[in-house]
Amino acid sequence: MQLSKQVLRRQLLQQRQALPEAEWQQKSDRISDHLRQAAFFQQARTVFAYLSFRQEPTLQSLFDDQHQWGVPRCVGSELVWHHWQPHDLDQLQPGKYGIMEPKATLPILSPAVADLILIPAVACSAQGYRLGYGGGYYDRLLSQWPHLKTIGLVFDDADRLPLPTDPWDQPLKAICTEAGFRQPDGKT
Repeated sequence: MQLSKQVLRRQLLQQRQALPEAEWQQKSDRISDHLRQAAFFQQARTVFAYLSFRQEPTLQSLFDDQHQWGVPRCVGSELVWHHWQPHDLDQLQPGKYGIMEPKATLPILSPAVADLILIPAVACSAQGYRLGYGGGYYDRLLSQWPHLKTIGLVFDDADRLPLPTDPWDQPLKAICTEAGFRQPDGKT
């Protein structure tokens, strides 16, 4: 019997938050290293990324001045992306879910300019579907912008899990864990 998204999410978040900080940082650094070495990252001009929350893989070591960075702000039921200078913490504030978000005064970036979008996940299925926090923000974004190069970031122990899916769930183009990159099963 397959667990509901809510039960699975709760179990996986508890498991992830139980990771010792040193292990969480080490796994996060390996994910960032894989991204940094990828040609598509090196060639990207504009990268949309997230600011780590609830022990998601942190991208702190990845943020540099060689890319234009977009970070999301929740506005209603949508994500609005703002240009953010790496490490400019004065331009961030807690949002509606307690996640650090850019201030509304920062310039807005259209998803059309994104060369790459790095998406957090609680878990990913073998087919490239992600389990998020249940708000549907990324699924709405991806349904409107299906051409975006999307990389789901998740720790290896939460990858390739059997996940329930809904008709509105949008698959990712690739997944990156501390073990490396993979394409969703059935994709070339």
